[in-house]
Amino acid sequence: MFKTFGSRSTTLLCKPMLVGKYSKLFRSFSTQTNNDFVSLKLEDKVGVLTINNPAKRNALSLQVLRSLIANLNQVKSSIEEGKDKINVLIIKSEGPVFCSGHDLKELKSFMGESSSSQNICDTKAIDDSQFKDGKSLRETFSLCEDFMLKVHNLPVPVITQVGGMATAAGCQLVAASDICIASENATFQTPGVKIGLFCSTPGVFLSRAIHPRKGFEMLVTGLPITANEALLHGLVNKVVKLENLEEETMKYAKHIASASGDTLRLGKRAFYKQIQNSTVDAMSYASNVMVDNLKLSDANEGISAFLEKRKPEWKS
Repeated sequence: MFKTFGSRSTTLLCKPMLVGKYSKLFRSFSTQTNNDFVSLKLEDKVGVLTINNPAKRNALSLQVLRSLIANLNQVKSSIEEGKDKINVLIIKSEGPVFCSGHDLKELKSFMGESSSSQNICDTKAIDDSQFKDGKSLRETFSLCEDFMLKVHNLPVPVITQVGGMATAAGCQLVAASDICIASENATFQTPGVKIGLFCSTPGVFLSRAIHPRKGFEMLVTGLPITANEALLHGLVNKVVKLENLEEETMKYAKHIASASGDTLRLGKRAFYKQIQNSTVDAMSYASNVMVDNLKLSDANEGISAFLEKRKPEWKS
């Protein structure tokens, strides 16, 4: 089966393979691009989205961003149309760097050599004509914004698996996800201030994932924090040994994925909606959600299974 995203085609490959001691269905959705830097696989009810460009420190180039968005669109479509039971998505990468943020060489090629003396605080709009390719610059940040919002708004929980450095937009990706599991050697950093490019967009999700004071400190100093520091400040949920990271993340994801998919989707949507409201409004909203939740067939099944002391059989 072939799907087209822009000028690229995506091939859906389905094949059984052995996972551990058991034979399980393992689906592979591989985005076929010129360099094949992004892949999406499904094991049981867990999707795994992998950035595989370690030579470029898994940077978010235009090509990689387009592939990531195409794959997320495919996941969302599969969930909404019921094509595949995906209850959790893991985002990970290959190599010692989780994600270094934007591809600076690519950004520099779009910028060219010209510069402006215009005051950034001027009320007039900044003229993009000084850039060699202002359109591509705008597209890069627009696509990155779209990608981060798609991660955050995906109907199912998203786990980032971090086994190394997560810098700038890479740190933003961690903050945009719902849960992060990191290895002991992982670090998190928003170093843009050091090169004259303040990490303004990473600061959006960072300031919402951890206390704003700590987030601002990371942004203005550009200094890294360790995995254990990130755990202390709430950017990371669990820290494990590097050699156990893959296994522990999948184990964690499968535990979540074993719940009812409908319940997980309802719960994620309700959590992020209520947190934006006052306590009184949030309680009123959440009470209505609880009643709506009871209308789901899986809620009826789960309560019946509990009372009958048996394992529930979810429909989603």
